[in-house]
Formats: sequence, structure tokens, C-alpha cells
Amino acid sequence: MAKALFLSGLSALALATPVLAQTAPPTDPAPARDRGRDIVITAPIRQSEADVLSGTSILAGEELSRAIRPTIGETLARLPGVSATSFGPNASRPVLRGFQGERIRVLSDGIGSIDASNTSVDHAVAINPLLADRVEVLRGPSALLFGSSAVGGVVNVVDTRIPRTVPENGYRLSGIATYGSAANERSISSAADVAVGGGLVLHADGSYLRTGNLRIPGYALSPVQRARALASAGLPVEDDHDHGDDDHGHDHGDEVDFAANAGIRKRLPNTASETWNAGVGASLIRDGGSLGISYSHYDSLYGLPVRYAVAPGQEQESPRISLKQDRFDLRGEIEAGGSFIDRIRIRAATADYTHAELGPDGDIHTRFDTQGIEGRAELVQANRGGWLGASGVQYFHRRFDVAGEEAFLPRNDTSQVGLFTLQQFNMGPFRAEAGARYENTSVEARPGLANTRFFNGQRTFDAVSGSLGASYEVAPDIRIGLNGSRTERAPAAEELYANGPHAGTQAYELGNPNFRLEKSWGLEATLHAHRDAWSFDASAYYNWFSNYIYENQVAPAACAAAAPGEDIDLPCFQFAQADARYYGLEAQGSLRLATIGGYRINADLLGDWVHARVVNQGPVPRIPPLRLLGGLEAQGDTASARVEVEHSFEQDRVTTFETPTDGFTLVNASVSLHPFGAANPTTLILSGNNLFDVTARRHASVLKDFAPLAGRDLRATLSFRL
Repeated sequence: MAKALFLSGLSALALATPVLAQTAPPTDPAPARDRGRDIVITAPIRQSEADVLSGTSILAGEELSRAIRPTIGETLARLPGVSATSFGPNASRPVLRGFQGERIRVLSDGIGSIDASNTSVDHAVAINPLLADRVEVLRGPSALLFGSSAVGGVVNVVDTRIPRTVPENGYRLSGIATYGSAANERSISSAADVAVGGGLVLHADGSYLRTGNLRIPGYALSPVQRARALASAGLPVEDDHDHGDDDHGHDHGDEVDFAANAGIRKRLPNTASETWNAGVGASLIRDGGSLGISYSHYDSLYGLPVRYAVAPGQEQESPRISLKQDRFDLRGEIEAGGSFIDRIRIRAATADYTHAELGPDGDIHTRFDTQGIEGRAELVQANRGGWLGASGVQYFHRRFDVAGEEAFLPRNDTSQVGLFTLQQFNMGPFRAEAGARYENTSVEARPGLANTRFFNGQRTFDAVSGSLGASYEVAPDIRIGLNGSRTERAPAAEELYANGPHAGTQAYELGNPNFRLEKSWGLEATLHAHRDAWSFDASAYYNWFSNYIYENQVAPAACAAAAPGEDIDLPCFQFAQADARYYGLEAQGSLRLATIGGYRINADLLGDWVHARVVNQGPVPRIPPLRLLGGLEAQGDTASARVEVEHSFEQDRVTTFETPTDGFTLVNASVSLHPFGAANPTTLILSGNNLFDVTARRHASVLKDFAPLAGRDLRATLSFRL
């Protein structure tokens, strides 16, 4: 059914293509309003980053090449307001303003990833950063145009799989190759566009990534967990039992060697990976619009860090995940050129996704299958005396099935229809913006006859969200703004229907099928200041939640009552609803200190901080601490050099089932070379990350006490574009 709907949409738009003008196709590198890295193309109304009311970040060009990592979470982790779930080196989703999971949408060119990454932190996102042309991060109310589940923000990975323009010389070729020492990481990717005449552009791309077990600075276990393991082995805490790189401690139950677990160091066992991705696409591009389609295949086999047992009765596994996705995409745009409607855009995708969680002998323990379709159509208004806007409809359907030992969810279907509008009013230095979204969501659980512990039925939700804001240019290129929002979010299937063991998070998870809409009020104040020699962007925000959905550890009896007759040997975590408060700050600034011999000497600093609590309960778990990152950079036409220091403070605001996380300081340095001159985009980047081999653990990670971040990592990245 999903594929039929997708193909119907393709046919409908194809019928519209004859109206496209039959003149020579555009050959500019990008439409005029898209030129420059500061143009936000994710939003329906494309505008400068400095004009967006909410906090926005763009990663492109050399900055993207320097930051790129195998996962989208680690690629973005140095942006303001962004952290990462860091479930080992192979599964890491972005954390925006302390929000993760169901409150973050990760998109591929405006459409969801259609995978199982929102279901658990050990599930990788089926989007490849190696093929990204740019990545945009939207935080705050503007993200709601992409779904009520984007209350925390949106990450949009933009690629060129469906070409947007005709190559000037008849072809385009780009590529990037990277080596990283910490995991013996070897990756290569390339993309090519060829114009075959009549505005038709063909595309092909591919990438390959292979890594070994991740090198870490010291022990895998944090001091607290290592002390517990040594105590369980009857050894003193100061014992330096060292098994080097050996992969010990993978037995179960009473056979666990706690001393071996305490001694795991230097390498994280079971973290090697191999991933390849390939795609083809085609676009018909005319002056009157464009129509394009693509197909891609994603294939990954990766290991997950072991959650080592540190006390009797705990179990541990060495799971690997085999992930595959086949995906079809469609994008079209018609230049209407009317007095009211300027253009019509359509975007859709459908995908079949599966991943199998494998045991040490390669047998399948649990299997996740997802079939999904998502599409959106937008009507973009013409500018009428400073009034412009966009309105549209969005459709999403997901069929999700889990089978095997850790089937913690019943088979379920989620269907969602949304209507949205964004209106802007530009009156000289004063600008106003209003947005609204209505969303109908249906979540149906369809367990098999044997799964009597699962809820069997359907919930339907109607959610209405809106925002209203304004900004004022107090001086040339300096703008202040204030935005207010009211949001409503329907509970996800995982929050409603979970009832089973989940080894990835070491929890028996229990949902509540009686949940109501999650609602919030929000305020955000922004400052954007951009001059030739300096720039500064800052946001301060406050969110009041009612019916906030969170997970809390409860007595084992709660899970035992929900699954009578089953042997439950994991801690019991139950989803609940309560009031909650989120507030925080994020800021980023840069200053040109001097120009010496053709080199511009720049200093930059960013910081972010978030405070979150469940009213009358305590801190929200896994909230990143205060962080500061400062850099000093010399920029030239043929070479640039940068050194940066990132300090993450201690996080001691923790729940009863968390441990505090020590602060850490990372020092990174890089040199970028343009061997063929500034006009040629070929770049060689040599970088050293965590130069002093510091043990660092992200508080946002469920696995932070068992899997630290990478140790010293020397990297070489070569990128080119022809």
C-alpha cells in the first residue's frame, strides 16, 4: 500500500512536468537565493541563518569535512546546543538542547530516516554522513513544521542524490576519503552527476567504511563501576588487574569474570564495523521546475560495546547488528510564478528497513522490521509587499514489527496526517512570524495471539501546535528576536505499548497505553549579530511541559504484574507522565583578531547549558552538562590551521538510577591545505583529536560508564570536487 501511494504521487507529478518551460535548463551551481553556506534550505521559506528566529546551525564545506565521523551524532557534537547519545562508535544520534529519542527528528533531505533509530539508542541512523553535502540543525519552534515529534529540534542531512541543478561543464564529481587512527577507520565515498541532454541529469554515489575496535585512553569501566567489579571479584579497588586488549568477560551469569571486566582497557571489544551505501538518481530540470527520483541501499554490520557485569546476577552480551535498508525518494518543484503562489514543492520517500541483533555465533536473537512512507507537499507564496509564507500537508505511515528474544513491543502501525503553515511579515527592520500545525495521529497495536502481555487496540490523537514571534534590527546586521510557542505531541508506540526486555538499555521497559497528549509552552529569545570582523549568535529558552513523558526506574513488581509468569531479570523502567521544565542557553561568537601576511587570525567561542527537571521528581536523566569550546584559527587562501579546547563540566544533577559524570577537557588541532589554490575545492585536512589522550564520557550516553569516547585520534581527510 505504501509503495502504491508513493508511485501514485510520482505519476501525478510526472503528469505535471509538461507545464515546465522547454527552455534551456539552469546551470548555476545553485539558485541565487541558495548560494552561500548561510542560507537555510530546510525551512519552507528559505532565508539567511541570521534571519531565523530560532537557534540554527549549518555545517558545510571544509567545516563539514573536518567534523565528519561515521555517525551523524558525532559529526554534529561540536555545534552549539548539540550533544550525542554516543552508544559506542557506531550508534550515535544527536541530542538537541537535552532532548533525544522521540523529541528529535533526523531527516534525509527533508524526509525522515524511516528506520528504528528512535526506538533505542543502540540502533544506528540509516543516514550516511559521508555522502552529505551539508547538514542543517533547527532548534526551537520552527522545527515543528516537520512534525510534533520535533519539539526538540530537527537535523536535516542534505545530499545530492536527486540533483538540483544541471552541471555547468556537463558533469560533477566529488569525493572524500578518511583515515582515523583511533579505530583504524578507513572510509571512502564519491558522487557523480552527468547531464545527458534536455535537462536530464543522472546521479550515482557510493561509500564504504570499515573500522576496528575503538582505542580508548584507559579503562572501559568508569571508576565507580570498576570498583564494583573489583569488589565482586574480592579484590581491592586499587588493584590494576590488566587484560590489555583481550576480549574477556563475555560469559553469562555466575561464570562472569569480574576481575577481567575491571581490567578491560586500551580497546573497546566488539566495536568494529563495516558499512557500505550506494545510490542512483535522476532529475529532469527545466526553467519551470524539476522532478527527480532516486534509489539507495544501506548495509551495515556493527558491534556494540559490552555492558559489562559488575555484580553477581548481572548478565552481559556482545551483540552485533546487521542493518539493511532499501529506499526510494522523490522530489519535485514547479515554478508557478503566480501573483499568490510562487512555487509548488513535493517530497516523498518509502523504505523497507530491517536489522537483526546477532549473538556471538551469528544466530539472530531479535529482528526489527520497518516499512514506512513519508511525504509532504508545500505551496510557497509569492512575496506580496513583505508578506510571504508556505503551507502544506504531510503524511507519514510506519509499520513496525519486533520478533525474537527481546521483542519488547507488539507489532504496531503509526499513521499521521499533518497540516501546517508558516507566515512571515517583513516591514523594514521589524519582522513577524506565525506558524501553526494540526496533526492527527493513529497508533495501533496488533500483537499476535501468543503475545498476550501486549496491549491490543488503537489510540488516536489530535494535536495542535503554534508559534508567534518577532524580531527587530536594532542596528545594521544586528537583530534581536522573541518567539513563543504552544506544542502538542502524540505519544509514540514505544511509549504506549512497550512491555518487554531490552538488553540494549539493560531494562525491562513498560509503556502506558492510556497516555494523553504531551503539551508544552515555550519562550525563546535570540540575538544575531554579523559584521565583517565579528559575529555573535545566542539563544535563551524556557519550556513548560505538562503530561511530559519520561522513563523512571520502579519496583520490579510493576513489570512482573505486566508480564505474569515471565522471568524478569532486568531493572524495571516504566514510562510515566508529569510536569517538567527545560531551560537553557547557547551562544557562539567569533572575532577577527588580526591579518598577518595574508592570514586572517580568528578566535571563536561557543557554550551551551541546559537544566531540566521533572516537577516533584528530580532531574531529567542524561542531560548534558555545561560546555565551553574555544578555538584559534589562522585562515589563508592555500592553508589554514586551527587549535581548539573543549571543556565539558561535571554533571552531578542525576536521577537515582544514574551516576555522576566527571568533567573533561579535550584538545584538538588541525591543518587544512588547498594544494591547487583557493579556487580549487580540493582540500587535505590533517587533524589530531583528543591530543592528550584524555578519558571522556558523555553524560547523555546510556553506556557512558562502560564505553568512554575515543582516545587520541589522528586523522587525514582528502576531499575534492570537480
